[in-house]
Amino acid sequence: MSHAAASLDDAVLVLIDIQNDYFPGGAMPLCQPEAAARQAALALNGFRRAARPVIHIRHEAARPGAAFFLPGTPGADIHPAVAPVPGETVITKAWPNSFRDTPLAGVLAAAGPSRLVVAGMMTHMCVDATVRAGFDLGYAVTVLADACATRDLAFDGRTVAAADVQAAFLAALAAVYAQVGATADLGVPPLQKAEHLRRK
Repeated sequence: MSHAAASLDDAVLVLIDIQNDYFPGGAMPLCQPEAAARQAALALNGFRRAARPVIHIRHEAARPGAAFFLPGTPGADIHPAVAPVPGETVITKAWPNSFRDTPLAGVLAAAGPSRLVVAGMMTHMCVDATVRAGFDLGYAVTVLADACATRDLAFDGRTVAAADVQAAFLAALAAVYAQVGATADLGVPPLQKAEHLRRK
């Protein structure tokens, strides 16, 4: 991801569903969401310092019987580690694909980026769906692997560990749909990282 380190001038950061229900004590805790959120916060800090656009995506459940991200509950709120500040765009969605039935495409068209830098939750669901949609719309997409989190899945009588889910979905995205790398590749200087962590 060497080009990511060079400049953020052509990029928009898209943070997907980093919401309270995915953290310990929430209705759908993931595997190591705190670690992913810390890396997402570092990316967010870097984009803010570069004065580049940031788009926060949050999910609100619309289907009957949903058990998490219920409208009006604290679990549906964006986690404090990546809370929006005034001037940053927040988009609410009801589908895994962040472009579906939302203004995201129009917001990006107005911002004019050629590259989307994506982090968030869950890797196998909303991150995957959004990255593929962004690619289909013609954007170059970078996925920050260490700023994404997922959970164990079950299929055909076996449990697939979260680490294997993460690896499989990121490998599939990296094959065609995105460049996959680490948050450090964005080139956020160490001093900025240290300052950010001191504020936590």
